[in-house]
Amino acid sequence: MGRYILKRCGYIVIVFLILSFLMYSLYNLIPTDPARQELEPLRQGLKAEEYEVLYKQTRQRMGLDDPLIVRYLRWMGLWKDIDGTFNGVVQGNFGYSNLYKRGVIEVIKAPMGNTIFINIFSTILSLGITIPLGIYCAVHKGKRFDSATQVVTMLGYSIPIYIIALVFMFIFCVVWRIFPIMGTKTPGMTYANKWQEFVDMLYHIALPVIVMTFGSLGGMTRYVRSSMIDALSMDYIRTARAKGLKEKVVIYSHAWRNALLPVITSILGWFLSIFSGSVIIENTFSLNGMGRLYWQGLNNLDFELVLAIQMFYSIVSLVGSLLIDISYGLVDPRVRVDK
Repeated sequence: MGRYILKRCGYIVIVFLILSFLMYSLYNLIPTDPARQELEPLRQGLKAEEYEVLYKQTRQRMGLDDPLIVRYLRWMGLWKDIDGTFNGVVQGNFGYSNLYKRGVIEVIKAPMGNTIFINIFSTILSLGITIPLGIYCAVHKGKRFDSATQVVTMLGYSIPIYIIALVFMFIFCVVWRIFPIMGTKTPGMTYANKWQEFVDMLYHIALPVIVMTFGSLGGMTRYVRSSMIDALSMDYIRTARAKGLKEKVVIYSHAWRNALLPVITSILGWFLSIFSGSVIIENTFSLNGMGRLYWQGLNNLDFELVLAIQMFYSIVSLVGSLLIDISYGLVDPRVRVDK
């Protein structure tokens, strides 16, 4: 297992380098000029000749006239910078945000924490509902509860997440006035301790988490139900029942373990899709998260910020694929991931 993980980590590094180069090249094809963006506030106070001299010096200082491969390696920290030092992604420097006038790593710290917390919270809540619900519907296939659940989950699966968000905002924020409509904390609120701040944040993100959970119930519930129905139709299940085993033992010790293998792929893939879907949720509820920050960076042509966020999503996807393969070996003893 250890050798397999090390080999896969090597593949992840290679894929990450290829992805990062492709994304860096793609963003550099967009007709923007970081040097002019940096000098724009000084343009009115300078003469045309002085501005052009300063512009050329800025381009030289930022290394914008170097070949693409050199700029990429310098951005990654694998090539010496203009001052002769290595100062890139490998060294923890993700660049400078022209929008926030700060280092990218300082800008994304708080939004990354909020995004991870919201997505993990909604994932745990969703799995706590969908797995028992899918098992129950599979065991009681064709009953009224199963039919009603299929209708509701189909609606949740078909309706776009932003429509669900707007409907829930109208019900819970306008009609019933239970939750705040946007933000992650009460404006102007002073907290006596960290616990009060945490409780206030939970109150503000409750509705976004409910929306993300509701939007993800449909697909996962139907997938768990389908896997369980297939497992319950196998011969070994009939044999277990013929031996007189209790129904709970048959369902949770035999059927669910074998139905879990295809579900793992869906769970982790679905977890990654939740991260990408949080872009819409965070913009709808004005949450300080990676999705909203990503959208702001694109609109303001802050590509170093966008690249750093894109690296975050790429790492999440690559690590997720590794976890899927490892989970196969843990769930199904027939799978040997070390070969």
